[in-house]
Amino acid sequence: MNQSPVYAAACQTDFPAPTSREEIGERVQHMCSMVEQTLAGYEPFFDVRLFAFPEFAHAVPIHETVDKLRRHLAVPVPNEHTDRYVRLAREQGCYIQTGSFLEADPAYPNLVFNTTVLVGPEGVLTKYRKVNPWIPWEVHSSPHDLPDYPDDPFPVADTEIGRIAVATCYDWLFPETIRELAFRGAEILIRISAYMDPWGTAEPMNWWSLVNRTRALENTAFVVAANQGASLAHYPPFSWPGGSMVVDYDGRILAQADPGPGEKIVVAPIDVDALRAERKRRFGHDMRAHLRSELYTYMHRQHLAPGGAAPPSIESLRRRVADAKGRTAGDPEDPA
Repeated sequence: MNQSPVYAAACQTDFPAPTSREEIGERVQHMCSMVEQTLAGYEPFFDVRLFAFPEFAHAVPIHETVDKLRRHLAVPVPNEHTDRYVRLAREQGCYIQTGSFLEADPAYPNLVFNTTVLVGPEGVLTKYRKVNPWIPWEVHSSPHDLPDYPDDPFPVADTEIGRIAVATCYDWLFPETIRELAFRGAEILIRISAYMDPWGTAEPMNWWSLVNRTRALENTAFVVAANQGASLAHYPPFSWPGGSMVVDYDGRILAQADPGPGEKIVVAPIDVDALRAERKRRFGHDMRAHLRSELYTYMHRQHLAPGGAAPPSIESLRRRVADAKGRTAGDPEDPA
């Protein structure tokens, strides 16, 4: 059955970085208010069904060690805050991709994950842990670090408004991460991000728009990208230029917040029926169907080694990266 386009909101926040987990609740309340205000404001025109919030909207990794992050900012996920989002999604019939939490999981007592959940009227639909924490600043762990990781690292939610998946900030610099989601059927790709200057929205280093548009067109998928709009004073040592956006499956920008810090919300239609028709109809420029996967070998070799169950540190990340550089194709000492 065909459905009308749904509308998605890319929401950016401008909170001071909290110093303790006790400050998370007030941020959650404010983001819920943003959802409610957006729904009320657009109700005379259309229904907004999907909301996305930025990375680190709940807590910022202001400490350099896992121990301090766990003591002051990390929380289990799900938690009372995700319960609040679920209640709102159920009341309003919408879906919310939360900003990320710094997650402390009792199953991994020495680690912290950068984690977001998708919630809907049914409850928590997916939990995604950032696969590519940003080296060298994040001492968060990745599912890649853990042997026999028991959960699906690339979940896709099959919802009434389309098949939705998320990846976080630096993940989007790895085409493999987003392509994995697309090959699992994702139609709406959400990017929660804390993308900073000078790689933000300003030319000539406008990586933000370039990457969002490229991932959309190469995977024939919609992209809803929510970026931090925090000022330099709130999230030093960087400024965070916002530019939250919605992109269609041909890489066209449907809506984008003006560059610059500040709380902003942009809304655009997402026509999943049109996307499905395009995916079915296209003979040209269908890069998923045209992929000559057997030809490529680089994914069959190890590059960055898993970190294991020990807490990562800046120094251990430097050693792992140095080892990976020694294995990179083209290195004179490359054993391949």
